[in-house]
Amino acid sequence: MKISILTIGDELLIGQVVNTNAAWMGKYCNQFGGTIEQTLSVSDEEKSILDGIEFLSKTVDVVLITGGLGPTKDDITKKVLASYFDDKLIFDESSFNRIQIAFDQRGIPITDAHKQQCYMPSKATLFTNLKGTAPAMWLEKNGIIYVSMPGVPFEMKYLMEHEVLPKIIERFPQQTVLHETILVAGIGESTVAQKIEDIEDALPPSIAIAYLPSLECVKIRLSTKGNDKKYLERELVKWKDKIVNRLGTHVFGFNNQTLHSVVSDLLKEKKLKLSIAESCSGGFISHSLTKEPGASAFFDGGIVSYDNRLKVELLGVKKETLDNYGAVSEQTVIEMAEGVVKVCKTDVSISISGIAGPTGGTELKPVGTIWMAVSDGKNTQTRKLQLGKDRWKNIQYATSKALFMLKCYLDEYV
Repeated sequence: MKISILTIGDELLIGQVVNTNAAWMGKYCNQFGGTIEQTLSVSDEEKSILDGIEFLSKTVDVVLITGGLGPTKDDITKKVLASYFDDKLIFDESSFNRIQIAFDQRGIPITDAHKQQCYMPSKATLFTNLKGTAPAMWLEKNGIIYVSMPGVPFEMKYLMEHEVLPKIIERFPQQTVLHETILVAGIGESTVAQKIEDIEDALPPSIAIAYLPSLECVKIRLSTKGNDKKYLERELVKWKDKIVNRLGTHVFGFNNQTLHSVVSDLLKEKKLKLSIAESCSGGFISHSLTKEPGASAFFDGGIVSYDNRLKVELLGVKKETLDNYGAVSEQTVIEMAEGVVKVCKTDVSISISGIAGPTGGTELKPVGTIWMAVSDGKNTQTRKLQLGKDRWKNIQYATSKALFMLKCYLDEYV
């Protein structure tokens, strides 16, 4: 089942709204054996929509369309579909009655715009939208299915899950689609690819590999599709294990896990308490670990000591350390890490200090110089990063490196 996705709206093209619909539909359809051939966003113009539909119809079985189905004048998708299918718009009494009942219950008067919204292509099969006023429309031409849905995400998702995809699946034999994602940190995409080059070359045609790098990690996604689910599962596990064994400790998790979730689980498993001393990251490491529920089981607290005075008064960093080596130094992050363990009375800690940028660097310590440490109060490990001048990227990247450093430390912690 080959699928293309057309999303309509100027707001998508100018960046006013993020196109989450296409991403969600792609992921959802893939779970049921659909292959997404293309996605395309077009403006609220008749020609753009027509050209988009024509372009996406060339090599697929299904075209999914969202947007342009509301009660306002710029919602012209129905008009365009009527034109494309050489059809006419007719008033749908059932749609009007449903809107009228819903509006009466809420004390909202129906306008002419809402009545206009009830005109539908005569050839369309309509799917009731229980989350909104605009139904989905199913049309067919030259063996291709076209489904037009509202652009409001929660309305589109309801229609896809309860009406549209179940009917599409009836028309096409399902294949099993499986994915395994290996999460790798501590090395970059090119190094990962180099380390597993021979494994990648030996992959059978039935298994596809993709590299998905981010500031947190490199994701290696293995994908396969077919009719024999048990065979596909065995093959996927076999090749996944080969890659995991090759990359060793750089693998920190799988599929939907994240660095912060893995670190959180590890701290809970070992029944350890964590404290954090942050400077350049401004509390972002603490935020990363506490944004999910359950953090109180392992995270006792932290100190954001941006000013050197607080490093001395709250964390016990020696004044002579700051005078001799500066706030951005190995010596300082060691004392920060060991100090916050004592102050918060925890088992382990993370500390970080650096020049996030875009200004503040020197010849000896340019922007992007960041030191971090992990400690239990006695044994302390440090690491230095030399990053670029983008402040936000530096903070995000340093946070992921600090969490991975803690993960490796915890793996060996007794």
